[in-house]
Amino acid sequence: MSETKKPFPDRLSLDPRSPHFDQEVLSQGVGIRFNGAEKTNVEEYCISEGWIRVAAGRSRDRFGNPMTIKLNGTVEPYYEGEGEVEEKGPGEDAEA
Repeated sequence: MSETKKPFPDRLSLDPRSPHFDQEVLSQGVGIRFNGAEKTNVEEYCISEGWIRVAAGRSRDRFGNPMTIKLNGTVEPYYEGEGEVEEKGPGEDAEA
């Protein structure tokens, strides 16, 4: 694995029309931890300002784009498959 990963931008969007869209970073598989919990429905994030935008149910705007809600908190991006730690519940690590 001599492939070097591009560092995360401060702000990243999934929308190709956005100036914060970066196909090179997204193609490497980006995951987001928000306030310690993994989120799978993030549309956009900003690390320095501490917010994410997530889809608000199935609602759409007049252009057909998903309506989003801005949530404030701690944003931690990571590359999928890199540095992920499997958390075990109590009693799962004991062998029977």
